[in-house]
Amino acid sequence: MNLFWFLPTHGDGHFLGTGHGARSVSLGYLGQIARAADDLGYTGVLIPTGRSCEDPWMVAAAMVPLTRHLRFLVAVRPGLMSPTVAARMTSTLDRLSEGRVLVNVVAGGDPAEAQADGLFLDHDERYILTAEFLQVWKRLLAGESVSFEGKHIRVKEARVIYPARQKPHPPLFFGGSSPAAHELAATMLDTYLSWGEPPAAVAAKIADIRQRAGALGRKLTYGIRLHVIVRETNAEAWSAANDLIRYVDDETIARAQHAFSHFDSEGQRRMSALHSGRRDKLEVSPNLWAGVGLVRGGAGTALVGDPPTVAARLLEYANLGVDDFILSGYPHLEEAYRTAELLFPLLPIEQRAVAAPEGNATGPFGELVANQYLPRTSSS
Repeated sequence: MNLFWFLPTHGDGHFLGTGHGARSVSLGYLGQIARAADDLGYTGVLIPTGRSCEDPWMVAAAMVPLTRHLRFLVAVRPGLMSPTVAARMTSTLDRLSEGRVLVNVVAGGDPAEAQADGLFLDHDERYILTAEFLQVWKRLLAGESVSFEGKHIRVKEARVIYPARQKPHPPLFFGGSSPAAHELAATMLDTYLSWGEPPAAVAAKIADIRQRAGALGRKLTYGIRLHVIVRETNAEAWSAANDLIRYVDDETIARAQHAFSHFDSEGQRRMSALHSGRRDKLEVSPNLWAGVGLVRGGAGTALVGDPPTVAARLLEYANLGVDDFILSGYPHLEEAYRTAELLFPLLPIEQRAVAAPEGNATGPFGELVANQYLPRTSSS
């Protein structure tokens, strides 16, 4: 299992839907989260995209010199950037980060946002555009000189002079729940990402893409995007979940759901359908809580429980074929530590974090007892 964390470039805090307990997302704060994720042994971080976010490429570039191992899942937006410019950006960041770039292909989901950025294609046309974009992007990063004339994209004798470090190109991640999205994933992508739907729904999506990809002689890997609310006990975890939305009132929910209703994203429709804007039935599958999606677009579910419970739920998804788990929690700095400390020991992952040595050879690992005794490594 590969466990990723999240850089909250659209805002962070202790509660949803309010400025109470919120904090400024500065370069210093994002750097704290990135360094924590790096030191704790997360595989990488997802950097979100959209007009509500700081630019992901600028943020990734700023985080590279602050980290050593952390990988950066950064979005390309077909139709908002040309494939040639995107290929140069990818190759540059991949070289300067020494091969730590992952690429998240985002076809879009909010027509109003796309139109504000100058893109006026409908849902299925955006996937045709994205397929053409990826054809050019892949060939450029493979070192070809590319001339291409498609329905939406046209280039002549394009090339990338300075190659990316990863061959043939940095891995391509992609999420989408419509038939057009599944066909594109099966045809051209490396890793398919699902938002945190109940396991049966995720299994059905994976099965469909496997069938489509298999018919083409291709294999993909699979990932999932989830929030986590893990505490020492189940009671504490559910209390924390309810506390997260304590300031979310009915008016705020209605406004958020009205905004989401204008999206043409099948994934967003499926997220909203899990709760239908209601507070009374938010546990949509055992320990899968849809409260985040009352006011947050995109990933709207969290796994809630004590460490063994949440670990067991993650393993359910792993048994479906999910390898990459992109996790987050509020606030993201503190929850990066809590998630790593409580869940990592229970999951089959390769950890980089330095284990406490015998004795006290390299520094304190827990506070000394009575100023002289080393703390025990377990509570037993």
